[in-house]
Amino acid sequence: MSTSKDPTACVLIIGNEILSGRTKDVNLNFIANRLTELGIRLSEARVIPDLSHVIVDTVNQCRARYDYVFTTGGIGPTHDDITAECIAEAFGVELEQHAEARRLIAELCERNGVELNQARLRMANVPKGATLVDNPVSGAPGFKMENVFVLAGVPRIMRDMFEGCESHLVGGSIMKSLTVVAYLAEGIVAEPLRQLQAAYDDVEMGSYPFYTEGRYGTNLVLRSKNHEHLSGAGEKVSDMVRSLGAEPEFE
Repeated sequence: MSTSKDPTACVLIIGNEILSGRTKDVNLNFIANRLTELGIRLSEARVIPDLSHVIVDTVNQCRARYDYVFTTGGIGPTHDDITAECIAEAFGVELEQHAEARRLIAELCERNGVELNQARLRMANVPKGATLVDNPVSGAPGFKMENVFVLAGVPRIMRDMFEGCESHLVGGSIMKSLTVVAYLAEGIVAEPLRQLQAAYDDVEMGSYPFYTEGRYGTNLVLRSKNHEHLSGAGEKVSDMVRSLGAEPEFE
């Protein structure tokens, strides 16, 4: 687990459908933005297949390295939804049917007029000792095991589940950002930006080129937890853009 001042996190996106390109992931962007707002640094994200040894090994690596781990996907009713059993194996505990989870799923089935069959009951299986994560959308819960939060892969459900996890998260300093838009090619700004970066070791500076309406440009993105230094660095970057013959714009 991280020993740095501010907490860190990792996101594990689980699913062959993501790796095959069949399904497009949109969960990472949401989680990254929310963690930033909470003062938690998303340090790593991985997309991994529905293979038990890969899930177990990856979860154990990441839960030891980061303060929080969020998994998405693999907690549905089908045979390839194996995340819950893999989390149990990673923690060395039994997978058991949770009474409250069973009740919630039974209520969901009754409300929708469908059978409470063995496939649907799979969604009530969680590692022994886990805490349920509420699912206000469809009822079938996720769960929390120590610093690992296991969430659905369906974006709408995942978002509501994540909001239910926030009371368990302790944030740190808030990372702020600003963007200076320069209609200059990245190769022009690269060296002066490198020199500015050397002068501001607590401000992250990144350059992201774009091409629009026949013009080349570069978004210069600055991020820092020191808001005063961020503002000062933003002014210096703006001056740099002007010195290179362009007028900076701001986002």
